[in-house]
Amino acid sequence: MADPFYITTAIHYPNGKPHIGHAYETIAADVIARFHRLMGRDVRFQTGTDEHGLKMAQKARDLGKTPRELADEMSGAFRELFDRLDITYDRFIRTTDEDHHKASRAIWEAMEAKGDLYLDRYEGWYSVRDEAYYDEKELVEGEGGEKLSPQGTPVEWTEEETWFFRLSNYAKPLLELLNTPGFLEPASRRNEMIAFVEGGLKDLSVSRTSFDWGVKVPGHENHVMYVWVDALTNYITGLGYPDGGELWQKYWPASLHLIGKDIVRFHTIYWPAFLISAGIPVPQKVFGHGFLLNRGVKESKSAGNVTDPNDLVDLFGVDSLRYFLMAEVIFGKDGSYSAEALVNKVNAELANSFGNLAQRTLSMISKNMDGKLEAFETNDDDKALLSTVRNACAEVLPQEFDALNFSVGIEAWLKAVFACNAYVDEQAPWGLKKTDPERMKAVLQTLFLAIRDLAIAIQPVVPTKAAAVLDQLGVPGERRTYADLADYRWFDELVSAGHIVDKPTPVFPRLELPEPEAA
Repeated sequence: MADPFYITTAIHYPNGKPHIGHAYETIAADVIARFHRLMGRDVRFQTGTDEHGLKMAQKARDLGKTPRELADEMSGAFRELFDRLDITYDRFIRTTDEDHHKASRAIWEAMEAKGDLYLDRYEGWYSVRDEAYYDEKELVEGEGGEKLSPQGTPVEWTEEETWFFRLSNYAKPLLELLNTPGFLEPASRRNEMIAFVEGGLKDLSVSRTSFDWGVKVPGHENHVMYVWVDALTNYITGLGYPDGGELWQKYWPASLHLIGKDIVRFHTIYWPAFLISAGIPVPQKVFGHGFLLNRGVKESKSAGNVTDPNDLVDLFGVDSLRYFLMAEVIFGKDGSYSAEALVNKVNAELANSFGNLAQRTLSMISKNMDGKLEAFETNDDDKALLSTVRNACAEVLPQEFDALNFSVGIEAWLKAVFACNAYVDEQAPWGLKKTDPERMKAVLQTLFLAIRDLAIAIQPVVPTKAAAVLDQLGVPGERRTYADLADYRWFDELVSAGHIVDKPTPVFPRLELPEPEAA
């Protein structure tokens, strides 16, 4: 296998049920993981839930539950959703896991041994919702002069004994890291973080005494670790830190931390500083994607516009949701969705274009050739189409997916689908049955080859539907990687085996919007 590839999502905060933003990030990570597996890489994919902190403790208290009861319930809801979304994670980590507490204490002790932790008193502004500390200069003014964080969340003045991390010692290595090509993308996030470091780094409060729901600080049981020290450590917990072993040797440093743009500071300033302090290599790349907006508006409970992704799956299916999110949004920027936009895009591109192409091609082979594949000669038109499809599927889409430009790669794929449909209209195989049956066979089987390429290429995005197309084509399960796109022996083997193409079953039925409920 090629080089190992370790991808993580941010671990999701389960003080409520998962929303569409959680689904978006995790689907994107799954597309990346599937893509790299199909490219022949040895992939490890980790996601999970971040269950400690004041926010969880307060929410549990409000619900009359223990923090552990709430964590178990909500973490279970995330795991159920991700399984339903066909997320191929290798580990679903919880920060309440025993090995995670061990890893968190170990990195703390490593930072302490470096001399980067000291006990003092913290006085300043804290956002419970963000689980983040903010300088006075970072705050913005809300209605009535209320002080708010840069994210618009309430802040409160906090005073307590705390351990501090000597973040101020790490400006130089952090600037070197942030200026390393490819470490932080998109460029807009990198520029923000460089400006933050250049503005001066203050030492970071990394423990709390006002609540006890978290990882205990070694030797100081009245302190729990700042939730971000605990949360960020999950990425190395899942590989066996501090004990090492095969997973650690193979997969660290991480190939990609995929996160939302609102937590870039934690992942590209605090996390690398902790790692450098502990003598651990830093991750290779962090990508801060944008927000997913509901009809252009950020979702919030107060606005009453929070979408349960389970509802979208119930209405439209998993692969339709996955395709829409990856094809519609320019990854790295904010994107918008609605049920109408999803239905229109999926119907136009999957049902009417790719689905119809596969359905009518296989139907004509089944009906006009009795489903029997034969050796055939291609002419210039056939070769041109196959070259177009091969370029899109084996060159452009993989190149763009590797660069996380999903919508661009899918657009290239879709143009190849359109080229196939144009070829059908130009060649009119339905008319060739009487005038030139051998040419009809060449046209239909050229399309058969093209559909194979198209189905292989789009597998990371619509895995179940693509597999259904490949099954109907008769492509063996072990012959569906990107390397297989350059190999047409599978077709010769089907011909030699006397393979019969059965009457196809539609793979991409048209979607319908639900009827609006009566008032």
